[in-house]
Amino acid sequence: MISAGDFRNGITIELDNSVYQIIDFQHVKPGKGAAFVRTKLKDIKNGGVVERTFRPTEKCPQAHIDRKDMQYLYKDGELYTFMDTETYDQVQLTGDLVGDALKFVKENDICKVCSHNGNAFSIEPPLFVELEITETEPGFKGDTATGASKPAIVETGAQVAVPLFVETGDKIKIDTRTGEYLSRV
Repeated sequence: MISAGDFRNGITIELDNSVYQIIDFQHVKPGKGAAFVRTKLKDIKNGGVVERTFRPTEKCPQAHIDRKDMQYLYKDGELYTFMDTETYDQVQLTGDLVGDALKFVKENDICKVCSHNGNAFSIEPPLFVELEITETEPGFKGDTATGASKPAIVETGAQVAVPLFVETGDKIKIDTRTGEYLSRV
């Protein structure tokens, strides 16, 4: 159990039969009346954000989130298959749970599968990936005055904005959180 006075950003709590992550919290001491804690909570299952206030002495059970490294094997229709690299157990997740998390992930890459009480609810891709460009237009000389970029398709099928000097066949490094080009490899 964790009291509302001990809330910090990133802590996960169980509340109303759901699991929430604290995005923002603020201790408020009004001139009149008792102090309270104002929070913004994100539902980790569906992504919804709720605002809620607590008395500082109020207690909530702290939720334990398991983040396990698993290898992404393949996609079969709407099911994505992951394998635990230690026990070789395989887990299949639906497209609803995966969402756009695997946009920059190739087969056989390692991802973190997040679960609560044995139920997986999201995928965390690696922060940075190296992918090969499969299709892009050639850059033209003289178009570099403003640091221009052009669209490129990487080997996973995702589209990324890259500088004009990048060509088809180049390997590039991408930040998976923002989808931005970082550098050539």
